[in-house]
Formats: sequence, structure tokens, C-alpha cells
Amino acid sequence: MAVKLYGFVPSNATLRALVSLFEKDIDVEFVKVHMANREHKTPEFLSRNPFGQVPVLEDGDITVFESRAITKYVAEAYSDKGTSLVFKDSKKSAIQTVWMEVEGQKFDPTSTRLTWELHFKQIFGLTTDEAVVIEFEKKLADLLDVYEHRLTESKYLGRDRFTLADLHHIPNTHILMGTKVKSLFDARPRVSEWTFDILSRPAWVKVTSMFPK
Repeated sequence: MAVKLYGFVPSNATLRALVSLFEKDIDVEFVKVHMANREHKTPEFLSRNPFGQVPVLEDGDITVFESRAITKYVAEAYSDKGTSLVFKDSKKSAIQTVWMEVEGQKFDPTSTRLTWELHFKQIFGLTTDEAVVIEFEKKLADLLDVYEHRLTESKYLGRDRFTLADLHHIPNTHILMGTKVKSLFDARPRVSEWTFDILSRPAWVKVTSMFPK
């Protein structure tokens, strides 16, 4: 029985879950949730995720929601398939977990605010708040300085190979590469190299092929 992922492709959380499944070469049935029709708020969908958000993963008798919980489940439940996305060694795993937390607690709030102001507002015909952009550009620059130092110590954030610590960054980073803050990534050689690396992975290229034309 194929794994099912309920989601909406423009949703960055959905994209995060999808890329983890593709890295693992898992046969996945993607079930599109029509957000405009509020399918995510129907009783049927709420039975899968009481918060009414995408994505949701169903694998046999287990249902998992929250994208980072999904990627962790996929990495551990299918450890023998595809790319190894987590470390089994406790010390290496600890470092990986630190940078997963950095993504969730520091990178995601900053990058999400910038993607909203510089990308999604344009789609919805809204006006960009330049004061907010300036504030969060500074936050992103400071954060990327830390990343630049980290990436002088190892090729990837979680140590010597691609893991969930890197994967979780992909959707927002992809969007930011199409905005003026791309220059903040390009100005830092190690960050720039890492960004090109993670956005060039075949699993992510496969995800981008699903984007609306």
C-alpha cells in the first residue's frame, strides 16, 4: 500500500514533506487538498489533522501531521531506503538536531516573513512593507554569518552529509533565491555553495516539477 500525503503544492510545509519522501524513493500517492474550497476544514480532513493544516501523511495505520514530524518519521521509518537523512551515532545526531532546531526557531521565522513580503504579497496584489523587509534582511544577514562560519567546519549543517538539518531549509530558500535577498546568500561563499547544492538535489528538482505552470 502506497504512502499517502495530503497537501497543497504551493504550501512550503507540503514541499518539505514531499522532498523527504522523494529523497527516500518512497512510492507516494499525493492527494491534493483544495485549500480554496476549504477542504482542509472539512470534518473528514479534521479527522486527520484537528488543526486543519497541510500536510498530513498516512502510512498504513499511522497518521502524522506537522511537516517536520513527517520528515523525521519518513527518515526513521524508512531508514533502509534512499538517502540516509539522520545520523544513528548519538553525537552526530545531537549536532544534526541542533541545526534542525536552528532552522525551526531562527531561520524559518525570518525567512517566512521575507517570503511573505517579497514573494507572496506580489502574488496576492498586496503592498510590500519595506520597513519590515529592512528589519528582517538584517536578521537574515546576521543568521547567514553564523551559517557561513558553520559551513567552514563541515560541508553540511549537520556535519559531513546531507540530512534533515539541510532539507528543512529548502522550500523557503528556493523562494528567497527569486528575490533581492539572494544577494545575502551569494555574498557568503560557503553559504552560496551549500545553497546551490541543496537546491540542485534530484529530489527537490522532482518536487519543483510539480509546481503549477
